[in-house]
Amino acid sequence: MTHQLTIEPLGAALDVAPGQTLLDAALRHGIYLPHACGHGLCGTCKVQVLAGEVDHGPANPFALMDVEREEGKTLACCATALSDVVIEADVDEDPDAEVIPLRDVTATVARAEMLTPTIRGLWLRMDEPLPFQAGQYVQVHVPGVEGTRAFSIANSPQEVQATGLLELNVRRVPGGAATTWLHERLAPGDRLRLSGPNGRFFVRRSAGKPLIFLAGGSGLSSPRSMILDLLATGWGQPITLVYGQRTRDELYYHEEFVALARRHSHFHYVPCLSHEPDGSGWDGARGFVHEVAKAHFGGQFAGHQAYLCGPPPMIEACLATLIQGRLFERDIFTERFLTAADAANATRSPLFHRL
Repeated sequence: MTHQLTIEPLGAALDVAPGQTLLDAALRHGIYLPHACGHGLCGTCKVQVLAGEVDHGPANPFALMDVEREEGKTLACCATALSDVVIEADVDEDPDAEVIPLRDVTATVARAEMLTPTIRGLWLRMDEPLPFQAGQYVQVHVPGVEGTRAFSIANSPQEVQATGLLELNVRRVPGGAATTWLHERLAPGDRLRLSGPNGRFFVRRSAGKPLIFLAGGSGLSSPRSMILDLLATGWGQPITLVYGQRTRDELYYHEEFVALARRHSHFHYVPCLSHEPDGSGWDGARGFVHEVAKAHFGGQFAGHQAYLCGPPPMIEACLATLIQGRLFERDIFTERFLTAADAANATRSPLFHRL
């Protein structure tokens, strides 16, 4: 039977279907609860049960210890309601967050092409509109693969509205069943199931600060969406994108960003390559993203906001560089995609409480 879930301190009351997790119910009503792995392994979605009974589900005993269960805590991503339930959650009310309920949608592959030797672009025609905030992602259901996979939306809300096509950039992971299927078997005309939008990776416009985007690999997707959205809506503060790849053939959307920098004087594009062969003709920056960003800004980042998206080692190196340059937690934002395998070994950055 359906039960009622009340979320404090918001006082929001909503219905929870049989077998539906507390997290899924909240997201589908447009209420964001902090979460990361979605598999009961990382503990990010831990909430306090104030009243009622829950089934803890497959919560990992290290993410939800026995003493915490006895104290009435549970993990929202895998807990289901056994009665009407009241929980207290660490709800972060952000003035820049748009309230967009999570939904399930289907789409047809309209186009697919290789953007680099390892990254495939997919353009999906949605059966119905999927509103989203630039920087958010969708969960893709891959046939024959357990669970879902997260992919950032790579184009802007304005482009999606104009064309009806949602763009995803999929990097092939060696040995990865999902990305191999999306690279080798998915073809134009095929159908996909998605759920979204997900995530809290969006520009905090109300701060009105100059913006730094640090991206590596296929982590360019969400920064690209955010930058295109900012430029389309008349953002006037300086924007700097430092984007790193190993070699020139992996540097995608390079010409687009060069053209944007020519058209918009307040947008600065700094591409860098870490393993480009000498004598290749590349005359741009060489090195890792954090090194090039430090050189570009003279090691001083105070007064900015930074948005980071890329492989975990890149994120950690950038965090260290930013804090050394006097930029602190309140002005640094990053998105973490954790699969069940990743989450088992995931740790938070030792530099920050929130990140």
